[in-house]
Amino acid sequence: MQVGTVGADEIVGTVDNARTRKRDSMFLSAQLRIGGEGPTHEVRVRNLSAGGLMAELDCTVEPGTPVALAMRGLGDMTGSVAWCTHGRLGIALDRPIDPARARKPVGLGPSTPEFAKPLVGRTPRR
Repeated sequence: MQVGTVGADEIVGTVDNARTRKRDSMFLSAQLRIGGEGPTHEVRVRNLSAGGLMAELDCTVEPGTPVALAMRGLGDMTGSVAWCTHGRLGIALDRPIDPARARKPVGLGPSTPEFAKPLVGRTPRR
């Protein structure tokens, strides 16, 4: 039985599993490896919280199956399938993440290494 609704800035709650983490609705891609081996699947992440995510996937995966993910801004993550239905699956992450990092622009900020910055206006080192 659902107590709350899912939205970009709403709290989610269910009587059965007491989920109360804030979820951000989004549309990002990630690389998913099922069971830690085999091919990598490109998935679309539809919502993300500190403890998990929901993604679109065109195959069925048994709950409890370990997975590995790579996502821009968040890097490599591991977790397990919490549920899977109708082309979507929920993943419970092994470690909490900061969902805001997935929304940061690519290539901006202090984390860009000096060697990766364009040479425009700089003299190359010898």
